[in-house]
Amino acid sequence: MNIPSNILTMLAGIALTLVSIWYGQNHGLLPIAASEEAAIIDGLFNTMMTVSVGLFLLVQGILVISVFKFRRRAGDQADGPPIHGNIPLEIVWTAIPAVVVLVIGVYSFEVYNRLGGFDPNAALDPGVAQVAMVPGDEATGLIASPKPKMPGHHHMALGIGAMPADEGRAADLVVDVMGLQYAWIFTYPASGVTTGELHVPVGKEVQLNIKAQDVLHAFWLPEFRLKQDAIPGRDAELRFKPTREGEYPIVCAELCGPYHGAMAAKLFVHSSDEFDGWLQQQVASNDNTAQVVAMRSEDRSEADYLTPIVDHTMGKAISPEALAQLHTHPSVTP
Repeated sequence: MNIPSNILTMLAGIALTLVSIWYGQNHGLLPIAASEEAAIIDGLFNTMMTVSVGLFLLVQGILVISVFKFRRRAGDQADGPPIHGNIPLEIVWTAIPAVVVLVIGVYSFEVYNRLGGFDPNAALDPGVAQVAMVPGDEATGLIASPKPKMPGHHHMALGIGAMPADEGRAADLVVDVMGLQYAWIFTYPASGVTTGELHVPVGKEVQLNIKAQDVLHAFWLPEFRLKQDAIPGRDAELRFKPTREGEYPIVCAELCGPYHGAMAAKLFVHSSDEFDGWLQQQVASNDNTAQVVAMRSEDRSEADYLTPIVDHTMGKAISPEALAQLHTHPSVTP
C-alpha cells in the first residue's frame, strides 16, 4: 500500500510528540522532591526537557533520513543540485527557536514570581561592600555590613522570599545561616541555639537569612531545588516549606577556596514533635556549655578550645556539640 507522504509526516509528528512528552515527564534525572517549591521547579524543568527531546529527535531524525535518502548512488558521477538558499526553511528554523526561547522565558519569569523571587520586602540593599582577602589559607575576619544607602527604602529581594499568597506573613521558623571557609553555621535567633546542622519541622515555612563571612559561597539544597549565593556584606533570604521528612545534603555550589569540596552540611526535616524535642535538647546543651567553659584548662577538649575562637569570630556562642558537627579541616581545628 502506497501511503501519501503527508500522512507519513503527520504520523511521524504525532509519534515524536508522544515520545517527547513521555520522556519529558518520566526522565528520572532529578532527585526526590522534598519541598513545596520543588514541584514548581520540576514543572519548568520537565517542560524544557520535553522541548529539548522533541527538537533533538527531530534534528537527528532528519539527519538519519538524509544520509540514506540523499546518499550517492552507484555510478552517479554528477554534481549535486546548485541550491543557494531556501527562504521558507530559514524562516522556519529561525522562528521555532525564537518562539521556544520566548515561551520558556515567560514561563521562567512566572515560576520565579510564584516562588517569591519578587518579594519587594524581603531584603534591603546595603550598598556596595569591599572585601579584603588574606593570602594563604587563613580566613579573613568578620566583614561588617555597610549601612543601606537609603534607610527605610525597600529594594527587590536578593533570593527567594515569601510566595505571593504569604507576603507580609512571618515565617514559622527563622534561621540565620553564616557561610565561612569551609563550613555552614546555623543560628536559631528565637532560642539562641547555634549548630553545624540545619534542623527544620516538616510542613512549616522556613526562612533562612543567609550571609557570608569571607568569600562568595552558594547555599544549595538539591532536593529542595533551591540555591542562593552567599555574598559578603549582602544579606540574602531563602524561604521554603519542607514536605518530606528525612536527611538531605547541603552543598556549597560556589568555588570558595582550596577546600571547597569539604564544605558540606546536613539538613534534617523532622516531624513537629521531633523538632521540638531536638530544639529543647540543644537549649539544654547550651546551658551545659557555660559550665564546661568554667572547667580547668587541662580538662578542656578540642571543641572547648575552639568555642572562644568561634565566639570571637562570629560574636555568638557555639556549643562543643555544634563544633563537632563541622567537618574536620585545618582552618577550623586548633
